[in-house]
Amino acid sequence: MKKIAFLFPLIALAACGEEPAPEPAPTEVATPEPINTLPAPNQELFSALLAEACPNAEPVNTAVCKRAGMGSEDVLCEYGLGDDEYLRNKATLTAGEDAWTLADPETVCAA
Repeated sequence: MKKIAFLFPLIALAACGEEPAPEPAPTEVATPEPINTLPAPNQELFSALLAEACPNAEPVNTAVCKRAGMGSEDVLCEYGLGDDEYLRNKATLTAGEDAWTLADPETVCAA
C-alpha cells in the first residue's frame, strides 16, 4: 500500500505535463533604422582634404589616421609632407554630416 501511495503523486504530475503548450502569439519585429557612417579616413582622403585646405602646402607623402580615443568622433592623422617619410605633423579630422573635415585648418596650414 505504501508503494501505491508513493507512486500516486508521480502519476498525477506526469498526467499534468501532457497538455500541449499554447502557441506563442506572433509579434512584430521592428527593423532598425539604417545608420549613415562615413568611411574610415585613409591617406588618399586625408591628402585630398589637406590639399583643399592648404593649397600652398607640399603634397602628403605618407599618412596614418586613427580614432582619437574610444568613442570619439574625431580622427587623429599623423603625416609627412613632400620627401619626408616620417610622420612629423598632426591634424585632426572631424565627422560632419556627410564628409570628413579638418578640425583646425588655419593651424594645420601654418605648420
